[in-house]
Amino acid sequence: MAGDAMSVRALCQGEETEVLDFLGARPLHTVYMAGFIRDNGLVSPLNRGTFYGCQSSSSGELVGVSLIGHVTQIETRTPEALSALACAAQGCPSAHVIMGEQEKIRAFWSYYGEAGQAMRLACRELLLEQCWPVEADEELPDLRLATLAELERVVPVQAEMAVAECGVNPLKVDPAGFRERYARRIGRGRVWISIKDGKLAFKADIMAETPQAVYLEGIYVNPLERGKGYGRRCLRQLGRRLLSRSRSICLLVNEKNSEAHSFYYRAGYKLRSYYETIYLQK
Repeated sequence: MAGDAMSVRALCQGEETEVLDFLGARPLHTVYMAGFIRDNGLVSPLNRGTFYGCQSSSSGELVGVSLIGHVTQIETRTPEALSALACAAQGCPSAHVIMGEQEKIRAFWSYYGEAGQAMRLACRELLLEQCWPVEADEELPDLRLATLAELERVVPVQAEMAVAECGVNPLKVDPAGFRERYARRIGRGRVWISIKDGKLAFKADIMAETPQAVYLEGIYVNPLERGKGYGRRCLRQLGRRLLSRSRSICLLVNEKNSEAHSFYYRAGYKLRSYYETIYLQK
């Protein structure tokens, strides 16, 4: 309701069901937050931030949820909730990146930036989704879950991808923390790889997973395997496996990376929305 006063507070353990129901109304756009809650609960250092809820003071209804921290994401029902959560996010010392639907993030920034926070880099991205498995190619026996013994094989590749994406090398900024987080991801069965001739040929990370959606990041194809269809076959095969347990798979790709667009479209993905990712100036 226009002009309705908002009440913002940190969410507490035990409120997961209500929050997941709220986020579940738009599962494609909220999979990142919902996945973290399912994995870690609402209150955990593993979330690398704090979940906040925004309630209408008149009705008491939950109208906004945000994870504010290293990665900040928002889901709101009203402009007032967006404004209130943006104000709550101001001054967060651990904030690194803000990401979400383009129009919503631009509105969020119009409030958030008033505190003097500067953006270092802004990227427009495409949200792609796959809902139906692509017809089977010949099964690739090498595509499997990574093991902790392979941590040092995949960590440098993941770090290189981070540098290419945002210009920051996590192995220089926080090497121990980066390795610890990636080891945890492997331990949870969230990193898929293929090794050919002793080299990493393909990699894909499950960043978040719910029964409604799986969110992929860190998709890598070895330069020696590019242009041969191998990466596409790996991604299709992984898609068939993931779609057997979730309704859709989604990922983000930089708007300027036309080569990647073609790769994902051929693997069965379709454009669903435009996103904005803002990296903050420390």
